[in-house]
Amino acid sequence: MRGDEGRVPAAVGQSVIFVSYNILGVENASKHPDLYSNVPPKFLDWDRRKMLLCKEISQYNCKHFEVDRFNDLDNPLQKAGFKGIYQARTGEACDGCAIFWKSELFTILHQENMEFQSFGLRNNVAQFCVLKIRLFLKKAHKLSQEWGNIPVILAGDLNSMPQSAMYQFLASSELDLQLHDRRRISGQICPLEYQAFHSRNNYAARPLKNRWSNEELMLATGTGGVTHLRHDLKLCSAYLGVHGSCRTRDNYGEPLATSYHSKFMGTVDYIWHTQELVPVRVLETLPVDILRKTGGLPSKNWGSDHLALVCELAFMDDSNER
Repeated sequence: MRGDEGRVPAAVGQSVIFVSYNILGVENASKHPDLYSNVPPKFLDWDRRKMLLCKEISQYNCKHFEVDRFNDLDNPLQKAGFKGIYQARTGEACDGCAIFWKSELFTILHQENMEFQSFGLRNNVAQFCVLKIRLFLKKAHKLSQEWGNIPVILAGDLNSMPQSAMYQFLASSELDLQLHDRRRISGQICPLEYQAFHSRNNYAARPLKNRWSNEELMLATGTGGVTHLRHDLKLCSAYLGVHGSCRTRDNYGEPLATSYHSKFMGTVDYIWHTQELVPVRVLETLPVDILRKTGGLPSKNWGSDHLALVCELAFMDDSNER
């Protein structure tokens, strides 16, 4: 397995290993050659990358994982004992998202998909992360209540860095949009040199060059005349919950980098969970100095331009309180 495993004392309840992995869609790789100018063409070949990805995932012994564009791996994963569901993206894109789980341990009870196109999110101009997350968190909370306040895990590539307003929204459950520049809401403005010790409020402190129009505020908040966003989930970051090495973590505890290509190195992938779950272990990401030696991902040993996040989450055992 990659790196060292950060640990905390194991919780009493049963646990589950969860993996989140953006595996770099074939179409995305071919349409953005400028992002992989330092990567030899053979390392971008999908058949080769698929072999590396399957080999890597099999080492994690995971019971459940979430990935972007994993439809092509359905057959090998079925042979490995997984079942899965897939949702293609709308429009002309050929990729999508999938969730797989160990069939011997889990049975799916309910499934829902959300197409953001139906909310007017058809291109990058309208595709605000605030809106996406607002809707996503609202749906997750609603389903949790419908099924008896069950624990929630939110994971994936959120296109937002730890210093961003979007991260603050997830962690604190609220956000005032008027305090943040509309085009810097995700925080993805760091250059290749990753700035690990920026304050989380650094972006909010800058002058607002791109303010929110009334129409944009309506899209982001869902109601007119409101600038505050709130969600009802009490979320914790799995990696923040387990101590890690300064070689792989920023000074807050998140990975220094989960993605690396010729124009970006930083963290945009996360595993969030509600307080009914406790992180027992996490798999450390690669140190930045080792990432730099690859010249960019994918590489000889890694099949995507993102790194997999892996954690073991244990259910809180409240039997002692009864």
